[in-house]
Amino acid sequence: MAARLVKRCACLLREATLLAPVVAPVGRLRLASVAHRTLTFSATCPSSHFPGPLSGLVEKEQLSAPCPEHQEVERLIEKATRPEELLELLSDSRCLQENHAALMLIQLSRLLSDKPEDRALLVQDPRFQQLLHLVDSQCLELVERFGPDELRKVLVTLAAQNRRSVPLLRAVSYHLVQKPFPLTKGMLLDLAYAYGKLGFHQTQVLQRLAADLLPHVPSLTSGEVARGAKSFALLKWLSPPLFEALAQHVVDRAHTVTVPHLCNVLLAFAHLNFRPEREDKFFGLVHEKLGPKLRSLHPALQVDVVWALCVLQQVQGEVLRAVLCPELHARFLGSESPKDQSTFQKLLHISATAQLEHPEYTGPLLPASDWAPWLLACDGKPTPLQKELRDTLRGLLGSPSRGSFAVATQYGWVLDAEVLLDTDGQFLPLRDFVAPHLTPPSGTQPLPPGAKRLAFLRWEFPNFSSRSRDLLGRFALARRHVRAAGFLVVDVPYYEWLELKSEWQKGAYLKDKMRKAVAEELAK
Repeated sequence: MAARLVKRCACLLREATLLAPVVAPVGRLRLASVAHRTLTFSATCPSSHFPGPLSGLVEKEQLSAPCPEHQEVERLIEKATRPEELLELLSDSRCLQENHAALMLIQLSRLLSDKPEDRALLVQDPRFQQLLHLVDSQCLELVERFGPDELRKVLVTLAAQNRRSVPLLRAVSYHLVQKPFPLTKGMLLDLAYAYGKLGFHQTQVLQRLAADLLPHVPSLTSGEVARGAKSFALLKWLSPPLFEALAQHVVDRAHTVTVPHLCNVLLAFAHLNFRPEREDKFFGLVHEKLGPKLRSLHPALQVDVVWALCVLQQVQGEVLRAVLCPELHARFLGSESPKDQSTFQKLLHISATAQLEHPEYTGPLLPASDWAPWLLACDGKPTPLQKELRDTLRGLLGSPSRGSFAVATQYGWVLDAEVLLDTDGQFLPLRDFVAPHLTPPSGTQPLPPGAKRLAFLRWEFPNFSSRSRDLLGRFALARRHVRAAGFLVVDVPYYEWLELKSEWQKGAYLKDKMRKAVAEELAK
């Protein structure tokens, strides 16, 4: 009798253990007490599966799993009409489940979508920061508990607040790659926007987003095309098939494309230095749409658009004159706003394009004397690569008179270094010879016959498209301008420099680079 009782106790405990994970903690406590009563009641039951009391208990526990307190919190979140109502829940005595913080964040975003002034105040509220930390700490639970649509909403909300939650982005990335679930067109665009705005690069995720978005391109509106292109451009990540398709719903839907959307697509293409295969039709549409409307755009947007056309080698003379007139650029010169300084730097690049690539252009141009000191100040703190390049080159030169460093040119670009070589490949003293590229030009003695002027340009990791060795549009434009100014360019990319371990290797590398630059010029 005792043996039978022990056997039945073991069966009951085993089934109770299997059931424990699917019930709430309170349910587990109830299960233990009920199990004791069931054991007493069923000790003489001939069935070893206990179909009666235990099965009824399981059904009752599963039906009563939702906690009334939790349902009440969700109801309050859903019905909140002011941010304060949501933030008060953080200090309330109610128990917040793992998904409540994310639901509150989504609802906050909805309430503040049309109230930018309230959004600025909210970011400074310590309770809002507490909410963001909760979302960070619960990222794994969020990914497991939320479906794709809820995760999309959380990421978009964080992106709108410019809050970069790396744990959550990593968790979502893992599920997008390892546990792929179907994504709608809207989800793909929102995820691309969130990753782009937050600057989180995960190659496998971007590959999946681009591949999944490609079949949807024919059904995208002009606004969705612009948003998709801008999102990938923010990440400096180019998917040629996707961008070819985007360029083609611009062309095929020419009559519905608005000027703002076309500007966004053009800027994205310029940022990534992407020119579609059917560029004649694409840029024909750009000139047709933007030409009559250019002067009606905001001045900063006018500069952005013309700069993009310069990068893509599609700018025209009348467009150059429109933005290089003194009335327009005077508002940006001397401004301390980072955005205005960026706009003025683009104006320098536009002026350089007019000088170096459009010999028929007769003016106006930007007066170089006003901005040369400002250009050097914008160059920023030297990077490790920049320091090592200078030190190595100084060792090769032997004398300070044979080279110049951080050379501010009248074309708006700062050279890392400049040297002169004679026909025998020997260094010449720079200060003895004319330098028309400086601001103001210096020197009076003409270059000896056959002398070559070399410019050293270092290329850091951020200068390239992500995971590639293709320069972004801004830096491709810089290289093009320096060559057009009469220099032989000595490229020093980070991925080659990092392989050099000793000072001897670095010096030999620069010598070899200079020899190759001269040899390529002579071979033309």
